[in-house]
Amino acid sequence: MSTQVERAHGLEALGIVRSGRVHWNLSPAVLYEIAVRRNEAILASEGPLVARTGQHTGRSPQDKFTVKEPTTEQNINWGMNKPLSDANFDALHRDMMTYVQDKELYVLDAWGGADPAYRVPVRIVTEFAWHNLFVRNMFIPELDPEKRASHRPEYTVIDCPGFKADPARHGSRTETAIYVHYGRKLVLIAGSEYAGEMKKSIFTILNYQLPLKGVLSMHCSANVGRKRSRRSGTRRAASERYSRTSCSTPTRAKWISMT
Repeated sequence: MSTQVERAHGLEALGIVRSGRVHWNLSPAVLYEIAVRRNEAILASEGPLVARTGQHTGRSPQDKFTVKEPTTEQNINWGMNKPLSDANFDALHRDMMTYVQDKELYVLDAWGGADPAYRVPVRIVTEFAWHNLFVRNMFIPELDPEKRASHRPEYTVIDCPGFKADPARHGSRTETAIYVHYGRKLVLIAGSEYAGEMKKSIFTILNYQLPLKGVLSMHCSANVGRKRSRRSGTRRAASERYSRTSCSTPTRAKWISMT
């Protein structure tokens, strides 16, 4: 699909009424080239893409907040998850939408999880090309052109590393904010160039939804080798995406920790 074609369920519904050029579902090769051309990253020996993530070299769990709203309030352990008001979420959302008015954006339509019974359709909107390349590797892109044209995300992540949150205005702890709103099925990420926040945000959503369906979500994957041998891992195992799967086991979990 052309990078400029307007989608049936496009960005206007997210509040992105105006922006610079919007690139939809670009290939890894194109994202790779754009990231280098825009000085977002450099090439290392043998060709890997190397990007610096600024002050955040890992996630910022203390800057992650969940909107306390009626449809999900009773399912969340507020002793472990930081509450946020709708008003603070709305303020950050409005200001981020103003921020992107002159920014090029990169959009990926993909799936969180591999099992058709449990996977979640997601859309990731990023300010950086290399962030879009990252989530293209972490999640499973919808490659069928017909299915992609009608892709309706259940959850959307809007990622703006260049926008700095204002604690007084947005209710954040610092200039970094990771806000999750289950009622609006929207995640806002501001002030962090660490791409893992996007991955963890979708994992957070799966960790909330699946136990309510009697399924235990696990942070793991299974990789198939050249001789069909299998190896699983619990940390960062999604680096090889050939046979990435989600592992599910029935559970009676009531409280869910999402940090």
